[in-house]
Amino acid sequence: MTPDEAQKLLAACAAFDNRQPSQVAKRAWAMALRDIPLDEDAFAAIARYYGTPPKDPGQRLWIQPHDVRSIRRTIRSERLEHFQYQPLPDETPREFLARLRGQQNAIASGSVAAPTSSAALTGGPHRDVLKELEGVGRGVPDSDEEALADTVRRAGPLGIECPQCKAAIGRPCKTPGGSRKQPMGKPRATPHSARTAAASGQPAVDPAQRVREEERRREASRLALARMQADEDNPDAEVVEHDDAAS
Repeated sequence: MTPDEAQKLLAACAAFDNRQPSQVAKRAWAMALRDIPLDEDAFAAIARYYGTPPKDPGQRLWIQPHDVRSIRRTIRSERLEHFQYQPLPDETPREFLARLRGQQNAIASGSVAAPTSSAALTGGPHRDVLKELEGVGRGVPDSDEEALADTVRRAGPLGIECPQCKAAIGRPCKTPGGSRKQPMGKPRATPHSARTAAASGQPAVDPAQRVREEERRREASRLALARMQADEDNPDAEVVEHDDAAS
């Protein structure tokens, strides 16, 4: 930009802010914008600057050369938003770079109309890609309930509902009974055996059979405790071995 061109740009600024351009000002603006031509985008940058409200309502707008430079660059970049290079068959890298810069400059300057939308891809994926994608991903739940179950599903016994205490998926098993603090029962440190068996795919145990097994274990525990108490009551008792021949 020459000093005379900068004077014309300052005149456009004065129409908005009533500045009084001087000879010193036009030379300073020409030096600051020496690589910027006086084109329609430079004038459009001034109009956009003064057409945008300031961040501070009480601030006085006063455009500077760097504002012209940055806003002009933004205006030109907006035209390239949907740019797509138009290649030539069998072009060399040098030809590609030259054509790329030429096409971008033509659209950025406004001499060629900017595309209004990006070009859409046509055709489907290659059959090899479709083959690789088979089995990839997972199904989408049909309901919110299924989606909620997926969020708490996990491996091991907690991944299923307990068949004994009916503890929900992801929740620990409960002991029988309850209290005011824990009306549903105290959480168990380990899952019920029925839940562990069901999670591992073992057949379900009949409730009556489970009751008999629990009674057998309680009886075995009672007898073992009785023997321990008997040993404590007779610490000096001797074990008498009978001679089979004598008998």
